[in-house]
Amino acid sequence: MKSSSTLEQRKHQLRAGYLMILVLVFSGIFFTIVSGFLGYVITQNKLVNFRYEQQRATEIAEAGLNYYKWYLAHHPGDLTNGTGQPGPYIHKYKDPEGGFMGEFSLAIASTTYCGSIASIEVESKAFTYDNPSAVSTVRARYTRPTVAEFSFITNSSVWYGADRIITGPLHSNQGIRMDGRHNSAVGSGQLNWNCTATFGCSPNTVVNGVYTTGGNATPGLFQFPISPVDFNGITLDLADIKNKAQNAGGIYYGPSGASGYRVTFNGNGTITVRRVTGTTAYNAYSLTEDWHTERNVISSEVLIGNRVISPTCPVLYFEDKVWLEGQVSQKVTLAAANLSSAAQTNIVINNNIQYTPNSFSGLLAIAEDDIDVGLVVPNNLRADGVYLAQNGRFGINNYCENCTVGGVNRGLPNALDPYVFRGSLAQIGSIISNGRVGTRWTNNGVFSSGFATRINSFDLNQVANPPPMTPETSDVYTFKEWNQD
Repeated sequence: MKSSSTLEQRKHQLRAGYLMILVLVFSGIFFTIVSGFLGYVITQNKLVNFRYEQQRATEIAEAGLNYYKWYLAHHPGDLTNGTGQPGPYIHKYKDPEGGFMGEFSLAIASTTYCGSIASIEVESKAFTYDNPSAVSTVRARYTRPTVAEFSFITNSSVWYGADRIITGPLHSNQGIRMDGRHNSAVGSGQLNWNCTATFGCSPNTVVNGVYTTGGNATPGLFQFPISPVDFNGITLDLADIKNKAQNAGGIYYGPSGASGYRVTFNGNGTITVRRVTGTTAYNAYSLTEDWHTERNVISSEVLIGNRVISPTCPVLYFEDKVWLEGQVSQKVTLAAANLSSAAQTNIVINNNIQYTPNSFSGLLAIAEDDIDVGLVVPNNLRADGVYLAQNGRFGINNYCENCTVGGVNRGLPNALDPYVFRGSLAQIGSIISNGRVGTRWTNNGVFSSGFATRINSFDLNQVANPPPMTPETSDVYTFKEWNQD
């Protein structure tokens, strides 16, 4: 029989064994937790260091973009970093203390039309010497600012009525009466101007450069006087456009020998061209021509054919009046001008002009004189694009159904009476007009003809990537479409 002391000793040994097992188990758990925590700390430290070096690499990459912006300011149009050779172009980057902390590599491409550069795309890839694996890539498009950044630029005074809804900056070298709804700056080149009866002021009144009677305007966005826009500088060299259309792959049509051309964009990279052989005569009124005979309604035409618009030189030049309509499916520029004649040519918006869905389309339409909104158009008209009336104005004439002025009947033919009043004009793009813009007429404050509602918005797609030869407002390249991997 075992003694009690032996039993006690065994119990003590068992307890010690259990305790040892518990110590080993908990020690294992503890060391697992500690080692996992230390691994996490080490991993996070590496990640933090990687992110820190990647952020430094991003700053170096951005320095590469800024470097090439500076380079372009001194060497416009040079896509080879002065080497004459294809890239990439590698530069070491100095830290503030004078040593080298990393390097950036530049890849440079361009968008060109008819052999002329429209924009420059720069990709800058960089890393630091402390961690060459922490690479950062940034890209940007460099373009010069163009008129597409504005909803309106006019070289004369203008009145935006209370029915207007305008998105984007507006500018006039003269006075502005702004009663419409707008969300951006309204700038005038004048400190004050003489508001007359044609702008709703009776008697004539000297008012601020940008003036309002209330309406839906936001006076806090008024700016005057500001630097005028050089209208001569932003209007285009029509001879250069003609040369590109004739000799660089564009489309050219000479004088029609009739009334002009009807041009329809077909939404598939082609146009249909018709010779307009007959038009209807009717009465119209404008501030510059008073009552006159207008012929913007087509009565007969002859099909000439279809043409494919070149993607590398999408420039169209018509040496005659143009009736314009259809769906635009690419970046394209159309000009109507006859440089060999004293009589200047117009563009008539003849029907809806829209961009095809899900496309990066853009239209620049340039008239040597006026851009007229036609009489026989849809009740709710859509006219997208950048429209430039180089020597004339963008607008619609005044019409009446049965009216007598000075004892003379100024009414329209009966078949055209339904078109005196139209519902709405919606336009996404820009209007650049030498003369006064107007698409709604009133008589003693009462709507008398034109469009009841006008909605205008500048087009962000054209700001970043405008149609070929869109007039520039500055020679300095700026960032557009900055993005980072």
